[in-house]
Order: sequence, then C-alpha cells, then structure tokens
Amino acid sequence: MKPSIPKGTRDFSSKEVTQRNYIFSTIKHAFELFGFQPIETPSFENSSTLMGKYGEEGDRLIFKILNSGDFLKKVDDQLLSLKDSTKVTTKISEKALRYDLTVPFARYVVQHQNEITFPFKRYQIQPVWRADRPQKGRFREFFQCDADVVGSKSLWQEVEFIQLYDTVFSKLGLQGTTIKMNNRKILSGIAEVIGAKDKLIDFTVALDKLDKIGKEGVVKEMLAKGITEEAIEKVTPLFDFTGTNSENLVSLENMLKGSEEGLKGVEELRFIVNSIEELGLQSAKLTLDVTLARGLNYYTGAIFEVAAPEGVKMGSIGGGGRYDDLTGIFGLKDVSGVGISFGLDRIYLVMEELGLFKTVELPKPKVLFLNFDENESLTKVKAINTLRENGIKSELYPDVATSNKQQKKQFKYADNRNIEFVVSEIEADKFKIKDRNTGEQKVLTINEILTFVK
Repeated sequence: MKPSIPKGTRDFSSKEVTQRNYIFSTIKHAFELFGFQPIETPSFENSSTLMGKYGEEGDRLIFKILNSGDFLKKVDDQLLSLKDSTKVTTKISEKALRYDLTVPFARYVVQHQNEITFPFKRYQIQPVWRADRPQKGRFREFFQCDADVVGSKSLWQEVEFIQLYDTVFSKLGLQGTTIKMNNRKILSGIAEVIGAKDKLIDFTVALDKLDKIGKEGVVKEMLAKGITEEAIEKVTPLFDFTGTNSENLVSLENMLKGSEEGLKGVEELRFIVNSIEELGLQSAKLTLDVTLARGLNYYTGAIFEVAAPEGVKMGSIGGGGRYDDLTGIFGLKDVSGVGISFGLDRIYLVMEELGLFKTVELPKPKVLFLNFDENESLTKVKAINTLRENGIKSELYPDVATSNKQQKKQFKYADNRNIEFVVSEIEADKFKIKDRNTGEQKVLTINEILTFVK
C-alpha cells in the first residue's frame, strides 16, 4: 500500500519549515513588542467546551475524538437503530480537537482567573483543526497565531490591534494589505431596522458570504432562512457600499437612526477610524466593510478581517474582533475581550507567490570537517566541540571516504548545502581550512580558525 497523509494536511520540507519559522518569529517578536505574554492550551478539549460556541456551521466542522475502549457498549440499541449520527456522537465522544484558540483561551482565563493580572494580554501560536473541505489556503490542520486582551473595554485596544497587524505585515514585506472592519452592533442594528431582528444569525451568516456567492446567492440564502423580500430590499444598499470611511459612517448613521444599538456601533467605529487616521499606518489600509460578519456568534463589537495585497487570490489572512462576554459561557461574567488572529498558512502562500522568501536561509553549518582519514576523526570532533562552544555551527561528515569518488561526494555535500568553510586534513596539529567563497586556503590552529571563520 502506497503511504499517504489525510486530505487537508501537509508534510513540510526543511526549507518550508525554515520559511514558516521566519513568519512565526516575526509575529512573535511583534506580539512581545506590544506587551503580550505567551500561553499554550491542550490540542483537544472537552466537547462541552467547544460545542455551541461557533454557530451551527462551526459545530459541524469540529473534529470529534472517539472515547477509549468499547465506546459503543454504552449506547442504547434503540438509539443506534435510529442511525442519527448527531445523537450517537454525544454518547461515544466526550472530547474534540480544538477548532480555534479563542474559546480555549476563554476557558483558560476562567480556570486561572486568580493567577492572572488584568487586563491580561496573551498570545498563542498553536495548531487547530477543522473538518473543512480542503482547497487553496484552506486546510484541515493549520496554525493560528492569536493575540487577545481580556479585562478592558477600552477601544484603544482595537486601535492597537490594527497597528499590530500593520507592524507584522510591513515587517514581512506584505505591502498593501487591507484591514476590513465592521461592528457586530451595526449588523444587529441593520437586522433591527429591516424587521429581521429574530433572524440575526441567519442574516449575518448569509451576508458574510457576499464575496463568495455574490448578491444573488446571498438573497437566495436569506429567503431560504425565512427573511422576507421586503427586509432584503431594505438591506440591498449594503451590497454596493462605496465611499470613504467617513462617508460610509455618515450613511450608516442615517440608515440606523431607529436603532440605539446600531448607532452605538457607528460611534465605536468612528473612534477607531479617527484614531488610526491621526496615528497613520506603515503600509496597510483600513476600510469599513458593512457586509463583514465572520459568521461567529461570540463577537459583540468590532470585527476585523485582513485581505491579501491586491492581485493575490487568497481568502482572509487574518481576522478577529471584540467579544464582551465570552468568558460568561464558562461562568465568569462581564469580562470584555478583544483579539485577532494571523492565518500563518495563507500568509505563507501569499509570501511564496510574491517571492518574499529570498532572504530566508536554511540552517546549515558554517564549517564542515571532511572525513578522509579515520585516525583524524576524534581530533576533528574535539575541534568541532570547541567551535560549537564559541557559537560556530560545525559538523563532521560522518562516513569516512575510502576512494576519490567518496571524497567528491563529501565536497558535493558541501556544495549542496552551500557551506562556507571546509576542513580537509590535519597537518602537524593544525587544520587545513578553505574559504569556499574566496578560494583562500590556510593551515591554522583551532584558535586561529575561530578568528578566521568569524
């Protein structure tokens, strides 16, 4: 049987891991620059922690883990005969792979609330799993890089997160990213003024798909969910919302005059927009997108989504928002939070397409000790230890060359890995070393080599 891996997962070569680590380290440095602290949570959680937190569509994408042992033994025969997988799953699976990092973070905050100093600024870089249909930029196993602040309702946090996005993407060389922003209160307000307040979730889930299925697709889905044609007619102007951020805020203000909650959302967005205009951004662009909903139930205020630079076909490369009572689902009320996530895998694909990895080099030794004489191996290993103690990456080619062909193989190894210096032999307690960039060759003591290679 030919070996394979599950759909939606990937192997990574040394080059790919190095390039991914470059993105990780850039994001991590920015997180810490902005004062965030790292935490980690388990790969899987209790199903009760995750289920019901992401909406109906999200719940379907959660990977369930079968209970250990004879998990069917405890299931009633009558229940099995119904062949209802949803009902059977609750009996045979008590744990699930985490779907994102935000809900586990909320659980973490509640469990460790007595150890945390609020406002708590945390970052987390770990893999998540979703039973999604694999496609370009969409995987079943992928990394999220999240930053959140809990314990503060200040809108300066939203302003800082926009700056954080801008800092990271500028550092990565991703010029021209677009940070889209909306507010859940505005979506609630729109649903209220068009008379569809009881259909808020259906309304926002459909609206969020505008860029994927188009206006006709959104209208069709809204009708199927029971939203009236009259209500849809009122919301039609949103499909073609154009103008500056300030102009759009005025238009929204007029549309939402009958909704106190909607006007509150406009006020919050205006503060963020005005603050960013005063502070400026390095390379990103902030734009209002009133169709942005992100389809997640826990957002209550600002919503963010980052689009790749123009010309690159890719879904969002980041997103997040404000959640006023996410910890309430675990018993800790009135702890407001706001957070964002970087989509590492999509960022990688965008950078690869734009050729932004040219400066990333694979880890390699600076000095390679060739192995032509078994009697010299121990002396060379001792020299390697000295170099490593002084922070110089070094290695011995492991197999002894017993022919010219095998010697050439060792030089080819140095070529393929682009190793700068090679030590070929020992002459009177000194080492014959060659700088392969300049062709310069010397016979040096180990201490002299330290100076030569540095």
